[in-house]
Amino acid sequence: MTVREAIAGGTRKLAGNLELQAGAARDAEMLLLHELGISRAGLLAHPERVLVDAELARYEANLARRLACEPIQYIVGEQEFYGLRLRVTRDVLIPRPETEHLVEAVLARLRGAVRVLDVGTGSGAIALALAANLPEASVTAVDLSPAALAVAAGNAQTLGLVGRVRFLESDLLGAVRGEVFDAVVSNPPYVPEGDRTGLAAQVREFEPELALFGGASGMNVYERLIPQAALALKVGGLLAMEIGYGQREAIAALLSGWAGVSFVDDLQGIARVVLARRG
Repeated sequence: MTVREAIAGGTRKLAGNLELQAGAARDAEMLLLHELGISRAGLLAHPERVLVDAELARYEANLARRLACEPIQYIVGEQEFYGLRLRVTRDVLIPRPETEHLVEAVLARLRGAVRVLDVGTGSGAIALALAANLPEASVTAVDLSPAALAVAAGNAQTLGLVGRVRFLESDLLGAVRGEVFDAVVSNPPYVPEGDRTGLAAQVREFEPELALFGGASGMNVYERLIPQAALALKVGGLLAMEIGYGQREAIAALLSGWAGVSFVDDLQGIARVVLARRG
């Protein structure tokens, strides 16, 4: 079977799943690129290349995983975030483009030798993006999951950021009690439990529940995180968090005692990031 035939066949298979239909051609091509270890330009330059039996078998196996709605990022084992290529596994949430708005907002407000805490680091996406773009900063990344921390530490190693980010196992800010930071940042779990069935299967069935669901209202972690951040931030320190759809008013209420509360919309005009200063 040639490269062209393999992609066409893979596209037809994936299109049989309605949830995958829109991205079937893209996913079929991406899985083949991953299998062959070549660029898209290389693939397009040699569409008549014939796959050997072992390549075709592995490609078919990965198509079957995708057809079962496993996220393609877990199949290929990586995701790009803020210009960084990160390893991802089923132990961590897949970094989303929406979270880049959080990184951008923080970078616009921090300079120099600041101390930054990333709460619920997962793959390390936020902490590593901040460390890469704030060369004088001291970054601490905490997570409740040892498996997630192992992924994050591996990404730091790959990106040459070992020594720039400290990783700690912690329930929110428990492991850094008594320390003072210039900024606390977080993309916490904020999906209400009642929204579980409405999530796409590739999210609901594969991404870690610990990183997705924030209790009945989706606000459980915010209700604990905000007061803990107030104790850990210096006066005037920055709290920056990603928030979910429809949570703006509830978050604003939780931040009623903070200064300079503002929101950043994503590209769909949805409030996605909240910023506040400790008074």
